[in-house]
Amino acid sequence: MHSGALTPARPLTPGDPMAERPARLNTGSHDLPIGPELAAFMSGGWAPTPLPRDARVPGFDVMPGRRARLAARFPGERLIVPAGELKVRTNDCDHRFRPHSAYAWLTGLTGEDQPGHVLVLEPSGSRHEAVLYLRPRSPRADGDDEFYRDRRYGEFWVGRRPDLAETERLTGIRCVHVDELDAAAPGRNAATDPELATALSELRLVKDAWEVAQLQLAVDHTTAGFEDVVRSLPRALAHPRGERLLEGVFGTRARAEGNGTGYETIAASGAHACVLHWIRNDGRLDAQELLLLDAGVETDTLYTADITRTLPLSGRFSPVQRQVYELVLAAQDAGIAALRPGAAFRDFHRAAMGVIAEGLAEWGVLKSASGELHRRYTLCGSGHMLGLDVHDCAKARGETYLDGVLEAGQVLTVEPGLYLQPDDETLPPELRGIGVRIEDDLVVTEHGAHLMSNALPRSVAGVEEWMGELLEG
Repeated sequence: MHSGALTPARPLTPGDPMAERPARLNTGSHDLPIGPELAAFMSGGWAPTPLPRDARVPGFDVMPGRRARLAARFPGERLIVPAGELKVRTNDCDHRFRPHSAYAWLTGLTGEDQPGHVLVLEPSGSRHEAVLYLRPRSPRADGDDEFYRDRRYGEFWVGRRPDLAETERLTGIRCVHVDELDAAAPGRNAATDPELATALSELRLVKDAWEVAQLQLAVDHTTAGFEDVVRSLPRALAHPRGERLLEGVFGTRARAEGNGTGYETIAASGAHACVLHWIRNDGRLDAQELLLLDAGVETDTLYTADITRTLPLSGRFSPVQRQVYELVLAAQDAGIAALRPGAAFRDFHRAAMGVIAEGLAEWGVLKSASGELHRRYTLCGSGHMLGLDVHDCAKARGETYLDGVLEAGQVLTVEPGLYLQPDDETLPPELRGIGVRIEDDLVVTEHGAHLMSNALPRSVAGVEEWMGELLEG
């Protein structure tokens, strides 16, 4: 990783003519070296730039209760929750950093300045004390040159970080330099403990009012992104990689309004819609085909929406496209109707699949609606929990999630689909290569569920009217 290592071009053996040549200095950085005069000049003459003293992380008031609920599950135990580390993308360039969801949920710290930071809940009597181990802002004096020489952490390279006192004010958590972590918390690998991961997932299953508001914000931004995509269809239809152009259009909205996309956007046209996680997005658009767009904006607080619409690229569904779409819509309606506190989590999937199976039998694709043969054309589940992760709370035990019951405050998706593969000879030719998924985000309420994404139309007539208005505008 670092420049300056002396390495031969290849192994040397006695008599090798290469042995007579000097070892070569590997190229690490393309920058010029820093001389002592410049180093001395860089060490002074900087004005103070403190953060506002009243700055607080979003959700500041709810974080202590979350940490207390987690600590209560592990009395007397040290709990270690890391933000995560930077990962190399190419050579000396890192991927954009996003803190681990559990760390963000417990601290409110969601920025790209968090790599290497660790939250420790230290047992203290009958309670726990939260301590943040972090890399503080580099001083700009006394010979410390990190702020302008360190490409990964230097302020001139990646931006300002808060110092220890500023982070304490931001979070309400006592802060210590990360270099002290090994001495204070040996056995830090406990962060990977599956029991701790399970507890964190289960604590996040029910969202508080602040979280629901953040998810609604994500949904609202995503709705705007879908509108952007429809307005861009004429340009995308003329482009040789129209799918990728639409991905970029949505990504612009996601970066402008939030942290970015909550997952890789699926912009799947034609038969690509039959590939469940199509993220290559390199296809040309055909006005006679459908576009399956599965995308979500992630807010600055890292909560993501997850919405899918299947749109006719001509603005109007053909008869066979309408046939498939309306069966999936009926399945989604049945799934949504099954959402209520006390219902089994799997009930909405079963309700949706019952409609799909009956429809396939009516079309003559299946001999009977009974059994599980309909799964050839549906492949996956019909929804999942939603929150800081697009597939949220995935470490929760089966009895509290997949085999559990719904509770008010849980946020989830309902997303049945039909994926009629282009090479599937069990299907009539006119159905082959059509993929339809309709996905919405809902919060379970005391008496049912609220459709958070209701600003996006779902019916055939509603989609066509919506697209027409956007394309005319």
